[in-house]
Amino acid sequence: MWFKNLQVFRLPAPWKVDVEQLNMQLASQSFANVGSSDMQSEGWASPRNNDRLVHSVNQQLLLLLQTEKKLLPSSVVNQVAKAKAKELEEQQGFAPGRKAMKELKERVTDELLPRAFAITRQTWVWIDPVNGWLVIDSSSPSKADEVIKLLLKCDKIPLESLRTKVSPATAMTDWLAGNEAPKGFTIDQDTELRAHTEDKATVRYVRHSIDPDDVQRHIASGKQCTKLAMTWDDKISFVLAENLAIKRIKPLEILSEDKERTADEDERFDADFVLMTSELATMLDDIVFSLGGELADPLAA
Repeated sequence: MWFKNLQVFRLPAPWKVDVEQLNMQLASQSFANVGSSDMQSEGWASPRNNDRLVHSVNQQLLLLLQTEKKLLPSSVVNQVAKAKAKELEEQQGFAPGRKAMKELKERVTDELLPRAFAITRQTWVWIDPVNGWLVIDSSSPSKADEVIKLLLKCDKIPLESLRTKVSPATAMTDWLAGNEAPKGFTIDQDTELRAHTEDKATVRYVRHSIDPDDVQRHIASGKQCTKLAMTWDDKISFVLAENLAIKRIKPLEILSEDKERTADEDERFDADFVLMTSELATMLDDIVFSLGGELADPLAA
């Protein structure tokens, strides 16, 4: 199993975590199916469908946040409410007012919710207490915020945002301007440059060779690189974003060449997890190094 998108946070390294205590704390927020009158339910589920909410392999921890949400489009609610409002108008001789329509829509929502179709979404969380990483497999910062908000209900999780001395936008722009990636990386074909003016003029290259002269002109006109596709150590391709999110993770063939094969599903899952965490932890270190290292907390002393 491989994460596809990384929202990255920092923990002290090493972080002494009590796995049993963490499992008990997560149990108080365990997932339950959405109720008939509820719109959404979320909580921690077992990563391996057993009684454990924390899956631990080689000192690496895996969590799973599960969300179940009812699909009830506002257009459906409005359509049913409109039909009921017409019936009321015929009965009472005048159309419902604004307040009455609001209450009618609320009643319609309550009536339709038990019959609404529910979809389930899973969000994986990797905790590396050895190297001090907490990584959420999501392309959405808002979803990562949901995960963090729930995690912080657990005691003593010293979580911090990842900050680097050089901003990704500044570094990526310099790499493009010099047509040279940092050591251990190569620049791939996808990139985005955006102006910091009111119109936010944007140029995107998608599976297209990046012409150095064109890039120089865009940079000279005030644009900065906000997304850059790269490959690390010929092993993993990804897209680095200006907010330090890492997207479109793809392990390359070199990682599977010497991979031990096993028929046991649990052993195969754990082997994949160990391989992923080992490679990604090293890649994250190299990305931070290429961005000038971490920015120290001015309050920490």
